[in-house]
Amino acid sequence: MTGDAEFGLVDTEEADGVGDEWESIDVSDTEADRIARERDREFDEFRKRIKNTEQFKVTASVFDDATYGALYKLVQDGHIDAFGGPISTGKEANVYTALRGEEEVAVKIYRINASDFRDMREYLDGDPRFEGIGSDKKKVVTAWVRKEFANLQRARTAGVRAPEPVAVQRNVLVMEYLGHEERAKRLAEVDIENPKTAFEVVREYMRRLYDAGLVHGDLSEYNVIVHDEQLYIIDLGQAVTVHHGNAGEYLQRDCVNVASFFTRQGYDVSVDDLLESVTQNGDE
Repeated sequence: MTGDAEFGLVDTEEADGVGDEWESIDVSDTEADRIARERDREFDEFRKRIKNTEQFKVTASVFDDATYGALYKLVQDGHIDAFGGPISTGKEANVYTALRGEEEVAVKIYRINASDFRDMREYLDGDPRFEGIGSDKKKVVTAWVRKEFANLQRARTAGVRAPEPVAVQRNVLVMEYLGHEERAKRLAEVDIENPKTAFEVVREYMRRLYDAGLVHGDLSEYNVIVHDEQLYIIDLGQAVTVHHGNAGEYLQRDCVNVASFFTRQGYDVSVDDLLESVTQNGDE
């Protein structure tokens, strides 16, 4: 990592409560579903244009009509003006760049029909916010995307640097794009000149998330990125509230991952000390 970055923290805001950001999540048909059902010529032309765009490289088996409807609605609402190229492709979602006015944003599209969502169920089962969803893939993904949007909002309110969520529609999430001229690098990809400072920021982010009622659940050097000489937490879709039955297990795993990484960087970190620091109010 070039320079002598200090990874400054941001001020916090008072959260509404602990883990209550989504007492219930609406997984009923969205405007995107309605648009898909009531196709008009303009929507059909939009769908064909997106489907044939080289950057998207999609087929009907990957994006259903309601996904195109979600993109169409986001364009109509002014959240997307032009699509760019792919940022990443994964088992459950693809991420693309797009323009919103003069601002570059990231568009994360979860693939409902082309993925196995057993991993998602691990984070949803036992959470009262998702009772009644069952194994319906559309409902699972709709809830997951809305949860990711809410988790990003809550993290930022708590003073954690994370991508700013812009809009959500069915299985599509629009958020701040961290990268611009060059792709933001994961913490695992950079040379950390001061691992102690970097660790202290990650530890404080974990504590702030916990104080706001959230546990990341998949935190590691691959979900922390460096952007503009600052550390950001990403991939908050699987984050659970502290009331989740497995929250303690997930937090322990996060602590093991973080401690192991920074110990390998030459700064010894105790898993037990990290866990105690995260779950106690106030700074160490």
